[in-house]
Amino acid sequence: MNPILSRPSQWLPLLLLLAFLFVPPAAAALGAQFYVGFLARILVYALAASALNLVLGYAGLIGFGHALFVGLGAYCVSLASLAGVESAWPQLLLVLLSCACTGLVTGAISLRTRGIGFIMITLAFSQMGYFVFVSLKQFGGDDGMSIIATSRLGAGIDLGAATPLFYAAWLVLAATLLWMHKLRSAPFGMALRGSRQNLARVNALGFPAKRFQLIVYVISAVLCGLSGFLLANLNAYASPGLMSWQVSGELIVMVVMGGMGTVFGPLLGALAFIGIEEIMKSYTDHWMLVFGPMIVVIALAGRDGLMGALVWLDAWRSRPARKAAIGNIAPANGGER
Repeated sequence: MNPILSRPSQWLPLLLLLAFLFVPPAAAALGAQFYVGFLARILVYALAASALNLVLGYAGLIGFGHALFVGLGAYCVSLASLAGVESAWPQLLLVLLSCACTGLVTGAISLRTRGIGFIMITLAFSQMGYFVFVSLKQFGGDDGMSIIATSRLGAGIDLGAATPLFYAAWLVLAATLLWMHKLRSAPFGMALRGSRQNLARVNALGFPAKRFQLIVYVISAVLCGLSGFLLANLNAYASPGLMSWQVSGELIVMVVMGGMGTVFGPLLGALAFIGIEEIMKSYTDHWMLVFGPMIVVIALAGRDGLMGALVWLDAWRSRPARKAAIGNIAPANGGER
């Protein structure tokens, strides 16, 4: 058997990502456009969870404030639209600059602490952003603000439509996952992952671990801003609620459910989190009473989440091959005796 085909942890997530490409034409043929918007939301949150995974899974920094950058990305769209800027390119430039600068400042301050201090200070920055936008009554305050005109990429492509936004989210997510896959074996990524285990030893080897962590924090902030940009166009709405600690908590749960430090874990986690939430909401208004214990069980079952289950499946599928190999070796050894 082909070694790749014998390892579901390698081909199943990739197959899932490729299967997303066929959702819009299938939904159009079946007259079920709801699923395009629903799965686009999963792709957007998978992008935000992948951004958090860079900090949480690769660098080992438990940040509780990435919702700040999601909200900033969303408000860049709404404020630009209010000013009459409908083109997506200047909006994207605004997203990149605002999230990169905010990530640089907040990251430089937060990385002066570790452990619970890092958690609390990132949470504090996120809540500061939340209350700043709540206080801006001219921009909707606590009620948020509707987006007058959604972003336009040119050539008649309007990200306010579900299908163009779906493919835009897919492309950004696919590029991010490919880059994260390359990062795992790159010197920068290996030093970053090493700092998760032993920061002092990485510094002793000559790598500026703190600088690497700050760089990846800024990159993570920008990717979260892109997810906010897409989410604002999907909902045609921006709200301070996107900066709340609940959103940061949901992103952490997605990463943990999928598998921290894995490439496809955030995608699996977002799909499981949002999918289970949507199913449970259709049965009961008290779905969180059921979903909460499920998350606890998944977290206790293993650090690698759903990706860990696929790795276990790899080992289970390879067991017969190992037994066959041992069976072929045993007669030869017996013959020598």
